[in-house]
Amino acid sequence: MLEIKNICKTFNAGTVNEKCVFDGLSLKLEEGDFVTVIGGNGAGKSTMLNIVSGAYTPDEGSISIDGVDVTRLPEYKRAKYIGRVFQDPRMGTATDMWVEENLAVADRRGMRRGLRWSITNKDRARYKQVLSTLGLGLEDRLSTKMGLLSGGQRQAVTLLMAAMKKPKLLLLDEHTAALDPKTAAKVLEITDKLISENKLTALMVTHNMRDAITHGNRLIMMHGGRIILDIRGEEKKKLTVEALLEQFSKTSGSEFASDRALLS
Repeated sequence: MLEIKNICKTFNAGTVNEKCVFDGLSLKLEEGDFVTVIGGNGAGKSTMLNIVSGAYTPDEGSISIDGVDVTRLPEYKRAKYIGRVFQDPRMGTATDMWVEENLAVADRRGMRRGLRWSITNKDRARYKQVLSTLGLGLEDRLSTKMGLLSGGQRQAVTLLMAAMKKPKLLLLDEHTAALDPKTAAKVLEITDKLISENKLTALMVTHNMRDAITHGNRLIMMHGGRIILDIRGEEKKKLTVEALLEQFSKTSGSEFASDRALLS
């Protein structure tokens, strides 16, 4: 479903601030894979997601989604294949629009828009039904502005919107990092449910080692712009934080450098 092939990316080339992030990065995701991504500071996790989404263009290499080469497609055209949830709950939704209006925008993604645009009673009934699956009582708040919801509620709606049209690929960029632990656990529970029920292929960057181990069927660890560990199947199910840190040290030859991940 996703193939990242020999990606090279350098920022500020030819200046004193030149930074080579990737030099031949490759990764394949099969259909239905739910891959968690973890790594130290500056490992390239979010940059990889930005290159996949089209926010950054690689200097060399290619990106394919479901067999379609999207390497040179701009971000807005690539959006037809991708759903994305950001770290900040305020991103991905319109603050001054109602909950039902936000859902309608997501529901109409990729459709032609005319001058007439309305939300029918049939639409509202469907939105209520999908919101009820979150278990947050939002089905009774269709006419509430998104900006009045809590961070966790807003992130849950954003997840729902991202998965609504069953994208080829769902990108989750530390989407629970700004939430308190209890709310983060609820959002991750909703994440697992949406990915499973919709049979989505997902790539989730997280700073939390336990979450990376607990969720998904595959875990990759990045270091210095490279994938140094790719753990799946029974090996992943038996994995512990301690064992993961030990494998990281052996493979990279250095200690894991991420205070946030270690504290989590």
